[in-house]
Amino acid sequence: MSDPSRLPEPAAVSELDQLPDRDAEETAEWRASLDAVVRNAGPDRAVYLLRRVHEHAARSGLAVPGLLTTDPVNTVPAWAQPDFPGDLALESRVTAWNRWNAAAMVSRGARLGLGGHLSTYASAAWLYETGFNHFFRGKDGDGSGDQLFVQGHATPGIYARAFLEGRLDEQHLTNFRREAGGHGLPSYPHPRRLPWLWEFPTVSMGLGPLAAIHQARFNRYLHARGIKDTSGSRVWAFLGDGEMDEPESTAALALAAREGLDNLTFVVNCNLQKLDGPVRPDAQIVRELESRFRGAGWNVVKSLWGEAWDALFRQDADGSLVRRLGEVPDAQLQTYAARDAAYVREHFFTGDTLSGVAAGLDDAALTGLFGASRGGHEPLRCTPPTAARSSTRTTVGAPTVVLVQTVKGHTLGPEFASRNANHQMKKLSPQQFRDLRDRLELPIPDSALDGDEVPFWHPGEDAPEVRYLRERRSALGGPVPERRVVAGPLPQPPRAAFAALHKGSGTQEVATTTALVRLVKDLMRDKATGRRWVPIVPDEARTFGMESLFPTAGIYAPGGQTYEPVDAGQLLSYREAADGQLIDEGITEAGSVAEFTAAATSYATHGEPMIPVYVFYAMFGFQRTGDQFWALADQLGRGFVVGATAGRTTMTGEGLQHADGHSHLLASTNPAAISYDPAFAHEIAVIVREGMRRMYGERPEDVFYYLTVYNEPKRQPPMPPGPSVEEGILRGIYRFRAAPSPDAGPRIQLLSSGTAVHWALEAQELLAAEWGVRADVWSVTSWTELRRDALRADAARLRGEERVPYVTRALAGAPGPVLAVSDWMRQVPDQIGQWVEQDYASLGTDGFGLSDTREAVRRHFGVDPASIAVAALDQLARTGAVPPETVARARARYGQEG
Repeated sequence: MSDPSRLPEPAAVSELDQLPDRDAEETAEWRASLDAVVRNAGPDRAVYLLRRVHEHAARSGLAVPGLLTTDPVNTVPAWAQPDFPGDLALESRVTAWNRWNAAAMVSRGARLGLGGHLSTYASAAWLYETGFNHFFRGKDGDGSGDQLFVQGHATPGIYARAFLEGRLDEQHLTNFRREAGGHGLPSYPHPRRLPWLWEFPTVSMGLGPLAAIHQARFNRYLHARGIKDTSGSRVWAFLGDGEMDEPESTAALALAAREGLDNLTFVVNCNLQKLDGPVRPDAQIVRELESRFRGAGWNVVKSLWGEAWDALFRQDADGSLVRRLGEVPDAQLQTYAARDAAYVREHFFTGDTLSGVAAGLDDAALTGLFGASRGGHEPLRCTPPTAARSSTRTTVGAPTVVLVQTVKGHTLGPEFASRNANHQMKKLSPQQFRDLRDRLELPIPDSALDGDEVPFWHPGEDAPEVRYLRERRSALGGPVPERRVVAGPLPQPPRAAFAALHKGSGTQEVATTTALVRLVKDLMRDKATGRRWVPIVPDEARTFGMESLFPTAGIYAPGGQTYEPVDAGQLLSYREAADGQLIDEGITEAGSVAEFTAAATSYATHGEPMIPVYVFYAMFGFQRTGDQFWALADQLGRGFVVGATAGRTTMTGEGLQHADGHSHLLASTNPAAISYDPAFAHEIAVIVREGMRRMYGERPEDVFYYLTVYNEPKRQPPMPPGPSVEEGILRGIYRFRAAPSPDAGPRIQLLSSGTAVHWALEAQELLAAEWGVRADVWSVTSWTELRRDALRADAARLRGEERVPYVTRALAGAPGPVLAVSDWMRQVPDQIGQWVEQDYASLGTDGFGLSDTREAVRRHFGVDPASIAVAALDQLARTGAVPPETVARARARYGQEG
C-alpha cells in the first residue's frame, strides 16, 4: 500500500538498486555516453537512440522488459523502506484477533447454510490494517474524511475490526447474514442495510473501481465549484486482481489520469486467484496490470515479495532469479505456494545458478518464499514507504495503483492457502481452528474450543491492542468506514419557478424533453439551491436541447478551456470552465451513472446535498447500466434520472437498438426508482416539485426519480383545474379529458401515458365522430406507482386493514371497459390490470423497433389512433355494447383488414 502524494520528496532511488551491478564502471560509462548524446545532439536524439537500442534488443531475443512493464521485483528496494510507523507488535495482535473473528463469523454462519468468504480477507488483512492504523481519515475533521471502497468478499474482516472497536457487538457477529430478525449484518457492504457503517456498495464486481474514480473526480468538482473543500479527502479502492477483468474496472483509467486525480489510490490484491482458479493461468496478472495502468498514465507501485527474498535478489549477479520469476505463470506460482520444498527445488530452482541458491536454504525457508513471503503479508511492505522515492515516476498529478502480491487463504492452513476451491470453502473444522489459534498465537484456551460453536473473542476493553487501535482511529479523525447524514433539508424552489409549465405552451409545439430542460435551467437560477444542481449528460446535450447550458453553466473541465472553440462566435458556443456546472461525460453511460451516484450521495459522503439530473438516451439507460442503478439504490442515492427520447416509436428512423419500449419495466424492478411517464409539461412540473420535496425536504426519502420524456413536439395544454388533478398526477392517474356528450352512446375508458396520450385523444375524436362511442381519456403518469400502491393495499388487507388501491378508486363507477395504451410493451400497462374492476385490455409496442416515420411505425405496432379506435370497438363488441360487424367496418375503413 502506498500514499505517495503525502510523502516529502526524498532522494532518488531506482528499483534496480536492489539488484547487483557486476560492473559499476561499465554502467557509469553507458550513463556518460547517454549524457554526451543529450549534451551534443539534444534530448530528442537521445530518446531516439534509446528506442532503437530497445527495439534491437527485443528483436535479438534478449529478455528486456517491455516499455510499459518492469522487472518482477518490488518498486521500492528494501534498504529504502522507512521504519514501521506504528507499534508492530500491537498491530500484529489486532490483525490476529480480526483474522480469528472473521473466520469464526463465516464458519458459524456456514452451519446454517448462509455462506460467506474466508480467504479474501485472509490474504488482505495487513493491507486493510495498515490503512486503518495509519492512513484512512475519518469524518471528525472536515466531515468528509477519506472514501473507502472495500473489496466485497473481505467484509468479514471489516466487521471483525468494528467488533474490536466496540462499534459492533457479539450479537451482530452472530447474526452475520441474518438480517430478517434485526440486529444483523449484511453479507457485503450494503449501505441500505447498514446505513451507519457502509458508504459504498462494492460487491457487484467491477462497479467499485469505476465508482471510486468518479467519486474522486466528483470530490474535485465540489472543490472547484466552491461547494466543499475536499482537498484533504482521498479515495481508496481495494480491488481483486480477478475483478479487473470486468470491463467497468478499467473503463475510466484514462479519465483518472487525464484529470490528474492524485486524490485516488487503487490497491489491487493480487492473490492470483479469481473465484474458481488462477486469474491468468498461463500468464502473469501483475505484469498485465502494470502495463495497463502505466499505459493509462497511472503511477504504479509494486509490492510483490517479502523480506526473505531480499537476500536472494542481492545474490542474483547474472539476473537468473529475476528472469525465472518473469517466466513463471500465475498458475505455477500458485502451485509453488501449495507444494513442498522438494517440488519447489525441482521445478523452480532450475539451472546451476538457481540450484546453488536453493542449496543454501532449508526446507522451511524454501517453502516460506512462496507460501508466506509475499509483499502483502509483511507489514513493512504494506506501509507507504515510498513509492515516490523512485526518480522515474511522479505522483503529483496522477492517480496511484499499488499492486500487492498475496496468497489467498493465507494463515488459514494448508487446506485453504492457494487452493483453487478456497472461494467456496466456508468453514474451518475444530482442529483447523485450533491450528489457526496456534498459528496466530492467540491466548484462547482449549476449553473454549470444546463446544459445538467456535467462540468469538475480544481481549477486553482495556487490552493494550484495543486501546491502541482506538487511539489510532482517534488520531486519524474517527472510525472508518462510517456513513454520516448531517445535512439538513434544502429550501424548496418557489412555485413560481414551475408556473410557466403549468400555463402550457399555447400554440407553440414543445417536446416534453425541451420542457424538462427549460425547467431545470430555470431551477438552476434559483438563488438558494441553483448552484446545487448537477446536470450530467453522456455527450448528447445538443440532442436533448441542453446546449443552452453551455454559455451559462459551463462544462466542467479541471484545466479550464485551453482553446478557442470552433463555434466561439455563436450564441450557444461550447464553453468549458474549471468551475463549470454541467458534466459532459463523453460517450459513457456507465461513467455517467457513476458520476450521478457520487453526486446523489454527496449529502452523506460530504454533508452537502446536491441535485443531480442525469439526462440520457432512454434506450441506453436502465438497459445498459441497470446494475449500477441497483447499486445507486443500495447507496441511498437521490436525484433525477431522465430517459430522454423515450418510447419505442418516437425516434424516427433510428431503428432497433435505439427504440426504448421497455425501460419502465426495468425501472419497475428497482424499489428505489420512482418512475413517471408524463405526457405534458404541467405534469413534469408537478412531479419535479414533489421530487424535490420528497428527496430534499424536511423528511428526505432515499429514493430517486425516473422520468421518461419525448422528443416529439406537441402543444402543451395548461394544467386542468381541480384539486384532484395534482393528486392524480402524483399518485399515477387522473382523467384528462372527459367524453363528449357522455350520456349518449356506448362508453369506454382510454388509459394512456406519455406521448400515447395524444394518440388516445385523437382516438377519442374518431370514436365519437365516426362510431358514436364516448371515451374518457385518462393520463396515467405512472403505471409502476399505481401497481406499488395496489401491492401495499393488498398487504394491508392481509393484515386485516381495509384499503382500496388508488387505481381502483379512481376508476370506480367509470362506465364501459378499459383499454390501456402506451409507447411501451404491454407488460408496462398490464401491471395494473388485476386491480381494475372493469374489463381490461391493453395495446403496446412489443417486439424490436424499426426505422420508419412515426406514423408508419405506430401503425406497425397497432397503437396509432385508428388502431386504438378499432381495438376499442372490438372490446365493446365483446361486451355486447356494439354489433360485431362494426369492428369489421372499422378495420376496412382504416385499412386494417388481413
